[in-house]
Amino acid sequence: MSQQAERFRDPRNALSTLRTRLVMAGVFVGAIIALSLSVAFSWNVGPEGGAGGGAPKLSPAAVEAFHSPPGTCLTWNNPDANDVRRVPCAESHLFEVTSIVDIGTQYPAGVPSPNLEQWQEIARSRCTVDVKPYLGRTLDPYGKLSMNLLRPTPAQWENGDRQLRCGLQWAGQGGKLQPTKGQAKEQNQSAVWEPGTCLALLNNSFGDPIDCAQPHSYEMIATLDLKTKFKDAYPSQEEQNTWLDTACSTAAQDYTGNADLAAKKVIVSWDVREQESWDAGSTLVNCKVAAALPDNKGLAPITGSVKVGNGDAPPSEGGQASQPPSSSAPKTGG
Repeated sequence: MSQQAERFRDPRNALSTLRTRLVMAGVFVGAIIALSLSVAFSWNVGPEGGAGGGAPKLSPAAVEAFHSPPGTCLTWNNPDANDVRRVPCAESHLFEVTSIVDIGTQYPAGVPSPNLEQWQEIARSRCTVDVKPYLGRTLDPYGKLSMNLLRPTPAQWENGDRQLRCGLQWAGQGGKLQPTKGQAKEQNQSAVWEPGTCLALLNNSFGDPIDCAQPHSYEMIATLDLKTKFKDAYPSQEEQNTWLDTACSTAAQDYTGNADLAAKKVIVSWDVREQESWDAGSTLVNCKVAAALPDNKGLAPITGSVKVGNGDAPPSEGGQASQPPSSSAPKTGG
C-alpha cells in the first residue's frame, strides 16, 4: 500500500473522523436541519394570494403535492419550493413519499406546532418505522438516501391538519438536495458520485457538487463495485483498503492518462463500506483524488480537473495553474 494513500486514510487522521461525522450527520438529523432552515418542507404559497388581504393560498400543484399518497415523487426548482409538483418517479425528483403519519393524538386542536427538535424526533420515531417495508430492504444508514417529512403549513396546522408525509431524499454533505431518478426501492443506496464530479471544499472537508474549474476538495475518478472482488461475505475495511489501493491507482492512471499525480501534489483516495451498508446492498465505492493540508488535518483546495485532456491540476496550496483548465458542469449521481 502506498505511503501517501495510507497517510491520507489513517484512522487517526482528522479527515477520517470528520468524514464519519459528516456522513452520520446526513442521516435523518442533518438533512432535516438543512431543509428546515431553507424550505422547511412546509410549502410556501404560490403566486395567488387570499382575497381582500387575507391569508395567501397554496398553489394547486402544492396542494396536490402535499396530499400525495405513498409512492409519489415530488420535485421543484425554486429555493423556497413554492413550485413543488408531482412528477413520475422515472424522472428527476427530489423527494419520494413513503408513508402518511397522523400526529393528531399527540398534537390535538389548539396545540402549537412542534419546534425543530420535535420535528426531528417525529421523523426519527415515526418515519423510520415504515421505510423497510416500503423499500423491501434495510435503509443504509451510511447511504445516500435519508428520511425527511413533509409537514403542514401554519395555515393548515391552524385548520387542524395533522397529517405528515414521510419520504426519502438525497441530501449532499453541504445540505443541498440532489436529484435522483427511479423509485427508491430500485436505486442503489451507495453514497457515490458519477466520475468527473467535483465536490466543494467546505471547512477543510467536502460539500456538494461544484464545477471542477472552481476550488474543490475531491474529484471522483471511478466507481468500483466491491462485489467484483468480494463475492461472498463482507470484506473487512483492511481487505477493502488493500484491494482499492491497487484498483483505484489503476483507475487513476486511466482517468488521468498516466499523469504524475505526485508532481501535481494530489493523491488517490477512496471510500470503504461499513457492514451495515454491505448488508443493505451498498457495495459501490468512489475512487477520487484530493490534496491534503500540510498538517494532514483537512483537505486543501484543487482547481481544475485531473482528467486526461483537461489540463493540469495546480499544487495543493490551491494556486492557479499557468493555463487554467477547462471543465464542464459536474453530474450528480443517483
